[in-house]
This record gives sequence, C-alpha cells and structure tokens, in this order.
Amino acid sequence: MKEIKPYVTLVGAGPGDPELITLKGIKAIQNADVILYDALVNEELLELADENCTKIYVGKRAEQLSTSQEQINQLLVDYALTHGHVVRLKGGDPFVFGRGGEEIDYVRQFNIPTAVVPGLSSSISLTGLQQIPLTYRGISESFWVITGATKAGFLSEDLYKAVNTNATVVVLMGYAKLKEIIDLYTDNGKGELPIALIQNGSLPNEKIVLGRVENILEKAQASAIGVPAIIVLGEVVAKHLEFEQIKEEIQVLEF
Repeated sequence: MKEIKPYVTLVGAGPGDPELITLKGIKAIQNADVILYDALVNEELLELADENCTKIYVGKRAEQLSTSQEQINQLLVDYALTHGHVVRLKGGDPFVFGRGGEEIDYVRQFNIPTAVVPGLSSSISLTGLQQIPLTYRGISESFWVITGATKAGFLSEDLYKAVNTNATVVVLMGYAKLKEIIDLYTDNGKGELPIALIQNGSLPNEKIVLGRVENILEKAQASAIGVPAIIVLGEVVAKHLEFEQIKEEIQVLEF
C-alpha cells in the first residue's frame, strides 16, 4: 500500500489561457493526488493530471455563490491526510486577492508541508496582453492593484488615496462597484482619465472597452460587458492601439 505523505501546493493557473501557466505549475498538477480548483481555472489544465487524480470543483468566483473559504481550508487538510499531495489550483496568482495566505496559514496548523507556485496575476498579464504598460517613463511611476470592495462591501480605502496620485490603478473583482469608482474619480476631477474594462481576458471570448471615466458607463452598457472583468485607470491606457481611434472619433464630433 502506498505510503501517504501529506503535502499541499498552491498553484497559480494564470488569467485563463491554459498556455499562461508556468512549467512548474504543470508539474505540480501532473504529480497531484487531489486537485481543488476554482471557477476561473481553465479546465483544460485538469487534463494534465494523472488519471487517478481526484478533481474537486470548489467555485470561488467573484459575486457568485461558491464553496465557503472555511470548507475549502478543511478540504485541503482532509484530503492531504487521506490522499497525499493536494494541489490547490487557483486563477491568477494565489497571493494576489486569491486568499492563498489564509489557506497556507490554516494548513500549517496541522504541520502539513506546503509550497506555492506563483501564477500570472490578471492585473499584470491582461494589461500586458492588451499592450497597456502599467508603468511608463514620464507618465506613470507606479501601479496599484486594489480590490473592488472590502469584506463589508465598501470601496477600499486605498482607492480614495490612489485617485489622488498619477499611479496606474488596476481594480480586481470590482465591476459591481464600477459606478461608485467612476463617481469617486469624477468627484476628484478625473473625468477625462483613460480607462479600460477587460472581460474574460486571455480567452477567445475576451472583450475590452476603452474610454474615459466620464463616458465609460455608457460604453460598458452598449458593449454588454460583465464579469469577470478588471478595471484599469490611468494615462497609460491611452497607449492601447485602439485608443487613438477614440481620440479621432472625438475630434470628428467636435469638428
């Protein structure tokens, strides 16, 4: 009988495109006895697992019902003790609004060895795929990655600070708060700031809406964009190849 050696590995699956996972992440999947995976994980990655691997869907999609974090924590421990190597496969990066830190903390209480395989966060990968530079000399000296809402359902206090800087701001899990974010930027004189909404980034059904804070709500409604989507605010958004078309359209209207 095979000796059971409890072990938990948190693996970042990247933003959605299965080719954007790391080689180390693939090896972890191949060596897993159990995989607990999220809603945003591309299921093509599960095909890399051993045929005897147990695969368990645990949800975890923003603004939708899913397995509770407490249940997931317990499942990690239970399966590690009874099956061996458990891979917690998470969209993006486990430590960027992925609650990976909470899961590691819980598992460590049971003296179970752990490891983390970083993944491409949607905050840097989806902007990169769209050729929007998060930093650019003379334009943006930093970028902030901020959650759209706190556990209590309010806008993050960091957004109130970020709006007063020239930093590029990437908001994750914040589409439901888009109107509040727009109001915040408008109230701070940032109505003309370029903004991008990226839905299903890196996937075949990817959708992007470009505009300015003052008109993005209308554009979002016209494009029927929805979740999952990230919000990018900053002058660097104007570096997107199609943003020039927006400028030309405005000039034509003014003429």
